[in-house]
Amino acid sequence: MSVDERRIQVNGSGPLHGIRILDLTRVMSGPYCTSMLADLGAEVIKIEMPRVGDEARHFGPYQEDESTYFMMLNRSKKSVTVDMKDPRGQDIVRGLVPVCDVIVENFRPGVMDRLGLGVEVVRALNPNIIYASISGFGQDSPLKNWPAFDLVIQAMSGLMSLTGPKGGPATAVGESIADVCTGMFAAFGIVSALFERERSGKAGSIDVAMLDSMLAMQLTGLSRQLYSGDTPKPVGNRHPVTYPVDSFSTRDGDIVMVCFSQAAFAALAELMEQPELADDPRFKTNDARNQNEDELRNLIANWVASQERDRLVETLQSAGIPAGPVWSLEDVTHSDHAASRALVTSGRHTKFGDVPLVPQPVKFDGISHDGGGFVPTLGEHTEEVLHSLLALDEAETEELKEAGII
Repeated sequence: MSVDERRIQVNGSGPLHGIRILDLTRVMSGPYCTSMLADLGAEVIKIEMPRVGDEARHFGPYQEDESTYFMMLNRSKKSVTVDMKDPRGQDIVRGLVPVCDVIVENFRPGVMDRLGLGVEVVRALNPNIIYASISGFGQDSPLKNWPAFDLVIQAMSGLMSLTGPKGGPATAVGESIADVCTGMFAAFGIVSALFERERSGKAGSIDVAMLDSMLAMQLTGLSRQLYSGDTPKPVGNRHPVTYPVDSFSTRDGDIVMVCFSQAAFAALAELMEQPELADDPRFKTNDARNQNEDELRNLIANWVASQERDRLVETLQSAGIPAGPVWSLEDVTHSDHAASRALVTSGRHTKFGDVPLVPQPVKFDGISHDGGGFVPTLGEHTEEVLHSLLALDEAETEELKEAGII
């Protein structure tokens, strides 16, 4: 079987149907990137260490002995176990390079060269492959050798300095947001590079850094820092420059509201049965409302405290004031919105049958988004991939298993 014949044997459907990804990533930023590509129909071959697997397989919570954290991050990928520290394992991975469109890695800079899978080696094997590298600080940063974890990047990107209650300590966001956002930027870059290859025939390399990604997302704070020299500080749940945009407590739960204009504030004053507030010099403009925030917040908080949450949200929305309840994850995943948008879908697991998954959220016309994914057990697809793509026979794969290479 020729390389070209092997390349077209890809499963699935979607905008990336026919694209094969060689996934050398682990834990979160890289796996999140490749899960997005798998959701879009790409065939993702995930390389894991024999017997150990991706470190994420050892993060709780667990269903029996399987990590549900791993399940969420590695849906619809093929798990192939290869010891890349062994020269024979490196040969196997290099053998997959010619039949793939993209290689994605998130090792520290220099590790891929030591594994014999650096850019020059991979390009010699497949000049048409997209080479995507995800790291904490980038391939050419003076900090490139620092180990990077989500909390470190949140701290160094300035995000923690903006998060938390007014006057309180720097606070991390309640999700591994640096990992997730870096994965999204990497997927964006890979799809863009595939488009460029289709248009010009040129296959490029991509360098995505977690710190860069987190900085690029902080547009509100950066607009103040770069243009006024005003270093933003934590302000809690309120907007840093517009008020009242904040959270408040009702009788039976918290809400947020967004009074983004004078008209919206006037509508709020009417609902509070205090229409005179709209013309009160203390609150007549956004600047005045910011300067007298404590006074205004107390007035609104006292009114909100007597209301029922869901009824108040409806009232605010009817008056043209954007508002919403503060939902828990249980609330949002069980909401009518989640059901109508198929936000939680049903995937397949070899051991457990149906399992809940949350795929990438972009909806494509004419493509079903309700289920269809799968979660691989460790090494589930090793022999399938090595037989079909490298044309190894059973005797060869058995010998590799006995040697601990796969």
